[in-house]
Amino acid sequence: MERIPEKLRTKVMSADDAARLIQPGMTIAVSGFTRTNYPKAVPQAVTRQGTAKDLTLIVGAAVGDCIDGAWTRAGLLKRRYGHQSNKDLRKAVNGDQVEFSDIHISHLPKYMNERTGPHIHIALIECCAVTEDGLYLGASGGTADAAVRNADKVIVEINQSLPLGFMGMHDIFEVGVAPASRIIPITHPQDRIGTPYIPCPLEKIAAVVFTDEADEPQTFKAVTPATTKIAENIVDFLKNEIQHGRLPENPGPLQSGVGSVGNAVLAGLANSGFHHLNMYTEVMQDAALGLLDQGVLDFISTSSVALTDENRKRFYETIQEYHDKILIRPNEISNHPEVIRRLGVISLNTPIEVDLYGNVNSTHIDGTAMMNGLGGSGDFARNARISIFASESVAKHGAISTIVPFVSHVDQTEHDVDVIVTEQGIADLRWLTPKERAKVLIDHCAHPDYRPMLEEYYQEAYASAKGKHTPHVLEKAFSWHLKYLQTGSMK
Repeated sequence: MERIPEKLRTKVMSADDAARLIQPGMTIAVSGFTRTNYPKAVPQAVTRQGTAKDLTLIVGAAVGDCIDGAWTRAGLLKRRYGHQSNKDLRKAVNGDQVEFSDIHISHLPKYMNERTGPHIHIALIECCAVTEDGLYLGASGGTADAAVRNADKVIVEINQSLPLGFMGMHDIFEVGVAPASRIIPITHPQDRIGTPYIPCPLEKIAAVVFTDEADEPQTFKAVTPATTKIAENIVDFLKNEIQHGRLPENPGPLQSGVGSVGNAVLAGLANSGFHHLNMYTEVMQDAALGLLDQGVLDFISTSSVALTDENRKRFYETIQEYHDKILIRPNEISNHPEVIRRLGVISLNTPIEVDLYGNVNSTHIDGTAMMNGLGGSGDFARNARISIFASESVAKHGAISTIVPFVSHVDQTEHDVDVIVTEQGIADLRWLTPKERAKVLIDHCAHPDYRPMLEEYYQEAYASAKGKHTPHVLEKAFSWHLKYLQTGSMK
């Protein structure tokens, strides 16, 4: 009870009692980002009761299986907004059982504040503590502030497994709605501009539930020779930019998208010779924690601290050592174009596929099946000082080339993509024409097994285009995807 003010003690109840506040057809906005700091006890009670059907769920990004997976399997979820990564939810989205609207991470809280979407009935927020000032979150910011601001009622889960050291590690700043929106006065990742809590009148809190259940641990694929080489290529690229005076000796803050490739690339910075760098990102992963320890990074501004079980335990046990080195922000700030552009962020994200002219597909398999969602890659790609997309040159044990004639779905256009990196090499696309981009991508990034096929396609497209700006033979461009659908291989 010491984690809440005395005024809230009359609202303490069981998860089952709190779950009864969630009625069929409601819109529920929950805390959490990349399966971190999401509510657990009340969602599980909602599943057990099984009566709150046709729910709309709004989340900053992926949450645990007890929400995305369990609500889907129980047939409770009708509509989902925001990035997701649950296999059962993905199956339901692609099976036309759950409606899914993919939204830029920076836009989701903006839309919530503008109230252009569904009315939010309940905000369900996991906290480490509540004071009369407001709600103190755990290891993520996400869209929790926008959820609390716009919901009719708030249900709070006090997770006693979260260290109270999280108090003071957040920076909650309300931008507001245009034309009265505020300038975001961040000129360095370390700048604190808001409050360490989400402001929330105590009378808005309808229920308080105590729990001690931990987040699902993050999992990352093991570093491979290919991802190690990708990391080396990116470090070489950055050093070359510095050598030629296009970046300062200590380049602008880094952003890394969530996932194994991003984690491996960050790990590669450990032996890069760089020191005293900063991050301004939406997700801080395992490798970044190690870089803080090694002095490669001095400071990290993030919206989520997403760690494997071992590193999360170490982080919690020594949280005071990181208290002034990590700042956790809401999505609206971590991904805001104004701040990304001002700070000169160097962004690193992972595509599903890239085409010969630099267009990137980040979300769909064969143009139709949703994978996880756009996330924040678009926020950073459009506004970064240098926008890098990095991936292995092949997937599915070589059956798929990640460099293709034409992407099957476009998330980031060629205008938002500066550099492509694979284990094969680097393609700097800045200032190049479409025809020049095609040659550089084939020569430097495509796998040797696919270079002749890509070169053959490009030569035929060039001949048939007769001087047109972006050569294509559309029926042959999409035949790559059709061939994989029919045979399981692009070869």
